[in-house]
Amino acid sequence: MAGLGTLHIIYIAAMVAIIAALLFRKEIVLPCIVGIFVIGLVYSHSFLHALQIMYNSIVSAASEFLGIVIVIALVVSMSRSIAMIGADELMVRPLKRVIRTRKTAFFVVGCVMLIFSWFIWPSPAVALVGALLLPVALKAGLPAIWAAVAMNIFGHGVGLSSDFFIQGAPAITAKAAGLPVSDMMWATLPVWGTMSAVTILVSFILFLRDTKEESTAPPEKGNTAETEKMKPTKFAHFVAILTPAAFLMDIVLMVRFKIVGGDATALIGGTALLVMVIIMLFNGDLLASLEKITDHIKDGFKFAVSIFAPVIVIAAFFFMGNGEVASKVLGKDAPDILNDIGLALAHSVPMNRVGISLVETGAAVITGLDGSGFSGLPLVGSIAKTFSVATGVKVAPLAALGQIVTVWTGGGTIIPWGVIPVAAICNVKPDDLARKNLLPVACGMAAAVVVTVCLI
Repeated sequence: MAGLGTLHIIYIAAMVAIIAALLFRKEIVLPCIVGIFVIGLVYSHSFLHALQIMYNSIVSAASEFLGIVIVIALVVSMSRSIAMIGADELMVRPLKRVIRTRKTAFFVVGCVMLIFSWFIWPSPAVALVGALLLPVALKAGLPAIWAAVAMNIFGHGVGLSSDFFIQGAPAITAKAAGLPVSDMMWATLPVWGTMSAVTILVSFILFLRDTKEESTAPPEKGNTAETEKMKPTKFAHFVAILTPAAFLMDIVLMVRFKIVGGDATALIGGTALLVMVIIMLFNGDLLASLEKITDHIKDGFKFAVSIFAPVIVIAAFFFMGNGEVASKVLGKDAPDILNDIGLALAHSVPMNRVGISLVETGAAVITGLDGSGFSGLPLVGSIAKTFSVATGVKVAPLAALGQIVTVWTGGGTIIPWGVIPVAAICNVKPDDLARKNLLPVACGMAAAVVVTVCLI
């Protein structure tokens, strides 16, 4: 594509190598490291600086993930403490009446994740759902990988792509497209509804196919004996009430004081830490707790780091496609590679409704590869406005398509470096989760494109 420089060509070549490795179900850390080094070498013209860029890119990526790494580590540490006194089994008992089968668990986990994501965004919602609902869903027979799919599809896809309550995504897209936010949100409804419905339907069909040979009865064997052996104390009963009450209070505070994003994540992390401290202080053996709390925190951080370590390296490469991040690693004049590729794609489009919709989708997917979900929104809004002026197509549905596809891609459903919070809390591989999500999301995107072609 015309207008692309050497760095853009190298970035595209590295992406092709990474996608090829994913298709062969191989790890992609090595091609990402090679891609970072080659980009650093070509940009700086210095072997020494290229080595420094490799290190700095990983440090920069790690800083982006640090908050979610810590909150997952703290939630896992708290879970170890709760399990130590047998309160975990007490917490899930009431929910067993609602979540009786894996099918019910799939939709309950998904719908709760959707509601939380609308009000407090997906990152803190992951920690909340992981702490409150995931244990009972797993006991009901829902495989961990499909619990992760439900959380991803409903939270990072359906919830974040619409963003009806916080309205961050539609505000950014509307501004770039030159539209009022209200018009943008109304135009989003048919495209969003179509993609959401198709994606959920396809994912549920695949879920039924994967689990059809398994018994529909919950795997209760062994749980009763374990509970009887544990014989929870009155303090365990207190903790079983305190823990969900504390997190529900967090939700109330988030809604009441409009606490979202990183601040909401911090509130969840602090609550998890406080619950763990209360358990350790009042469990009855304070001297033993001095050792146990350290062990639990070590376990939590080992778990979180083991999940995030390879993905931080992967994200370091894709973050270099984002101009803001690249400027911190390469230098202030670093190109905005993914945006440039998206613009080049837009300039090579045939001027008809199908071609325009496909290019808007392609640009949205490309700009979503940095994993942020929101950085590409100004570009897709601007492209929609440009096409509208040039050809007379309706700008609002086209911009809505760009917003929805960008968020579904970068917000955390189909790229391994975007799904890691959910993968971590469900203890599954990010690559496996991204593969499970890929077909349903691709079907949803195809349906959304068809609807958009009809609307513009």
